Amino acid sequence: MGVTPSVSVLAVDAGNSKTDVAVIGPDGSVIGAARGGGFQPPAVGVRAALDGLAEPVERALGQAGIRAVTHVSACLANADLPVEEEELTAAVHARGWGGTTVVRNDTFAILRAGVDEPRGVAVVCGAGINCVGMLPDGRTARFPAIGRISGDWGGGAGLAEEALWFAARAEDGRGEPTELARTLPAHFGLESMYALIEALHLGRIDGARRHELTPVLFATGAAGDPVARAIVDRLADEVVALSTVALGRLGLLDEEVPVVLGGSVLAARHPQLSDRIDELLAARAPKAAVSVVTSPPVLGAALLGLDHVGAPAQARARLRAGYAQEGGSRSRRQHHTRG
Repeated sequence: MGVTPSVSVLAVDAGNSKTDVAVIGPDGSVIGAARGGGFQPPAVGVRAALDGLAEPVERALGQAGIRAVTHVSACLANADLPVEEEELTAAVHARGWGGTTVVRNDTFAILRAGVDEPRGVAVVCGAGINCVGMLPDGRTARFPAIGRISGDWGGGAGLAEEALWFAARAEDGRGEPTELARTLPAHFGLESMYALIEALHLGRIDGARRHELTPVLFATGAAGDPVARAIVDRLADEVVALSTVALGRLGLLDEEVPVVLGGSVLAARHPQLSDRIDELLAARAPKAAVSVVTSPPVLGAALLGLDHVGAPAQARARLRAGYAQEGGSRSRRQHHTRG
């Protein structure tokens, strides 16, 4: 195995279910890549989680033919608070993969993958929901994003829970009528909410399958059900609240700025949700340009690494073009740019 090439970057995007690693050469080319399992230090501990991370990292370094890099840019799930980022930065750096190391929450990777410079705001809605913002001078805006205790609402899991709550109350008479009382159990081939509640409670339906109910919620709303539509509208309100607060903290509310949407729920581009986000943002941040990012987050981690080492613009352009050629290009919708 060779020595470290000049100004090389190890990019890591580690989510709950999978990890992508890329080694970036000084010209922005990907010279090594690997995929591994999820990164869950709360479940297994930091040491075990990093042991799992080591496997794809070492495969990628081996493919590149090097032992270490100039800089490690790691965007990790479960690095929700700055103190956790600091602890994980020290733990990752101790592995000796790079001369310098920066660990960020994985939402920063999605933001950087969707913007041409480190400036803008991203809202990610997948299983959970989070929002970050950043400026080229290093200032950031962020939220704890650790659940209800930090004021969070939304995400695929939260939407499914909300839909179940309204459907259960509709069936037993405590709440207003909604088609969700029929469509949710029907998704699992059941005839009533009682049957679905029983199946979930007794484990006959794996609780992890609750996420399957989020598309059912959107479909029910699209068919005109007012309760389902109200839940979708609330999610749009939450996305706009997160993004406008972040924009305000960074002094960007009145400037032309990207607002990047990511995660499976937002990337699905449900018309009701997307239209309401556009409408509310147009009123509250009229110069914001909304886009949906579909590039792999590891691209964002790599770009953050190139930013850190001061790589030339040509290197960043080559890196982005390389991912676009591999089918990882973003799908962008410019909804409004009002002066």
